[in-house]
Amino acid sequence: MIVIGAGVVGLAIARALVFGGREVLILEAAESFGTQTSSRNSEVIHAGIYYPHGSLKARLCVAGRELLYPFCDQYSVPYRRCGKLIVATSESQLPELEKIQRAAQANGVSLEFLTRAEALALEPQLACEGALHSPLTGIIDSHAYMLALLGQAERRGATLVTGTTVTVMEIEHRGGIRVGINDEEPTLRTNTVINSAGLHAPELARRIEGFPPAHIPTPYFAKGNYFTLSGRSPFERLVYPVPEPGGLGVHLTLDLAGRARFGPDVQWVEQCEYAVEASRAERFYAAIRTYWPDLADGALQPGYAGIRPKISGPTEPAADFRVDGPPTHGIAGLVNLFGIESPGLTASLALAAYVADLIR
Repeated sequence: MIVIGAGVVGLAIARALVFGGREVLILEAAESFGTQTSSRNSEVIHAGIYYPHGSLKARLCVAGRELLYPFCDQYSVPYRRCGKLIVATSESQLPELEKIQRAAQANGVSLEFLTRAEALALEPQLACEGALHSPLTGIIDSHAYMLALLGQAERRGATLVTGTTVTVMEIEHRGGIRVGINDEEPTLRTNTVINSAGLHAPELARRIEGFPPAHIPTPYFAKGNYFTLSGRSPFERLVYPVPEPGGLGVHLTLDLAGRARFGPDVQWVEQCEYAVEASRAERFYAAIRTYWPDLADGALQPGYAGIRPKISGPTEPAADFRVDGPPTHGIAGLVNLFGIESPGLTASLALAAYVADLIR
């Protein structure tokens, strides 16, 4: 079996497959694993709050989170279950909190509604009219998590090959798939290919000779910029505003050392590039001060950026995860994963189990 893409989801899938007794080769175009979306995010373990009831995002986020915390305990992956507050910064936003609470409850996630006084008792620097408390939300060392996934997969016999770009795939009439790498003729033969190429998954699907174009979504890139806070964070929990189109708003997250970072915003781009423009800080200050008015001028520095691998555009409703196997496109042994953005990290172990069941 060949897994294309050594991000957090590809590594989790490879681990699940080798634990199921399969021989697995992992091909990664970059020079190391997890260099794109998997390492350029908020490193949040999501509870499963926002996603439509019954969607793959909702189901796999909840199932993945229930698997992830015990996994971290078992394999000594650093994490902290710090919890988060979703805040209404005006009375007009309070009904939005009620909608979020109902959506979370439908997904099996309990949130506690806090009055302004109750929220300030937890976080005295906060400004809000009310909040939802999510005690199940946490933060994780994503690199350590990927190291654990890769280490377990390799101990069971999986092989990771980096600096290797899949440039062509051919479907054989009698079953099986031939794979060509680095512009060479397709000489690798396998019965199963998992396309977990993240940002490049639709492009990779177009390299499969004869694959129906109708089953390849249009990719969209939503860049998320982060700014870091100088000094220690005044908050002990994550703080999220009411969600905005394309993302969850400019929220405050923490790393495991207690340092605060803000983001991501939503910047639709044509190409993948990761420079953070210092001029974007102005809109960050305005957004953050709605829930933290005491943010001082000059306290934010450009941090890093990530790209969300979206399959819905700026004016479209957010798309669900797509895990397209043979029942969807009719090609035996092929699974394409499209639009695996947040909560992909949280859902990774559940996504891996889902893919393993699909090809079984």
